[in-house]
Amino acid sequence: RKNLLKFDNVMNDQRKVIFEQRIGIMKGEEVSETVDDMRHHVISDLVAKHIPPNAYAEQWDAAGLHQRLREVVAIDFPVEDWAKEEGIADEEIRERISKAADELYHAKRENYGAEIMGQVEKAVLLRTLDNLWRDHIITVDQLRQVIHLRGYGQRDPLNEYKTEGFTLFENMIAKLRENTTAQMMRVEIQTRPADDMLPGEDDLPMMEAHHIDATTGEDDVGEGFILFDDSEEVVQAMDPKDPSTWGKVGRNELCPCGSGKKYKHCHGAFA
Repeated sequence: RKNLLKFDNVMNDQRKVIFEQRIGIMKGEEVSETVDDMRHHVISDLVAKHIPPNAYAEQWDAAGLHQRLREVVAIDFPVEDWAKEEGIADEEIRERISKAADELYHAKRENYGAEIMGQVEKAVLLRTLDNLWRDHIITVDQLRQVIHLRGYGQRDPLNEYKTEGFTLFENMIAKLRENTTAQMMRVEIQTRPADDMLPGEDDLPMMEAHHIDATTGEDDVGEGFILFDDSEEVVQAMDPKDPSTWGKVGRNELCPCGSGKKYKHCHGAFA
């Protein structure tokens, strides 16, 4: 039983980190700076992955970096052309990418206004965090089930569980940064015209995705696609202490109160 508690503590530590962040977001903390930091971190990671330290430009994976930037940052950067420039270095590549991404995102924030953009950032961050955390719980539970079946020799199963669990947690955080960045770089907020709205409906924002070519400044996705159509989640803040603000919660979803339990095993058990 003592060993089981030690295994539980590994997950509890991770749960504490995640739910402190989640509750902070739900209580209305400003997340714009966090979103900016995530974008910068993602760009640095992508550049470091495709441009090895002290490597010559011909050794760079310029095409791979170009493709990943298109997928994550939603801008076409002429990385292959940059790699041909004499004396070009990875730091300059990183600065060019960050500068262009910052300009695009800050223009988006200025266009829609800090308040609306902040609501969208919180909605995207919460949804992404919840989805990744749910997947992480399943993965770590599977790890726990098989950890004793491995032939570690003299290795301590608890230490192996801690090590691999921490690696999985780091990977989840990296995905959180990347997925949030990818969604926010593509998001476009549109307000539905009054004649398209149902009686009593407010003027809620809708979000679409677009893709900008860095060389032309044109949107090569055209009309874009709807990223979220349940826009109420963008404008309505949830209070973890007030179930009346939670809306409809799936029984297998995490309970909005922040306990870390599934809704059906927490507040949903009394619903």
